[in-house]
This record gives sequence, structure tokens and C-alpha cells, in this order.
Amino acid sequence: MGSQEHACKACEGTGLLRDDEQWQYTCTVCHGDGFVAAVEKTEKLQVDENHRVID
Repeated sequence: MGSQEHACKACEGTGLLRDDEQWQYTCTVCHGDGFVAAVEKTEKLQVDENHRVID
């Protein structure tokens, strides 16, 4: 398997995400490394009834 098969789809393998104001920040899917493991550990977020993330 090539490394392209596991490239992060959220950041396209760059490790950075960009918002609508062109600010760049670390990708939260791959944690900035640009690649995801075949089996990625997922966390369930706590949300309220309006699906807002509870910190």
C-alpha cells in the first residue's frame, strides 16, 4: 500500500487546515502529520441537544 492511500482527506496530506479567513491551524483529524492510520482511534464528543460541542 502506498502512502497516498492513508493521506488525510481533511487536510489533503498537508497537516494544516485553513479557515474562510485564510488562517492556518493544525489538522485535528491527523494531528498535523498529514497521514491517518488504517485503524484510527476515535473519540466521541459530548454534545448538547443542538449538537454543539461541550468543552
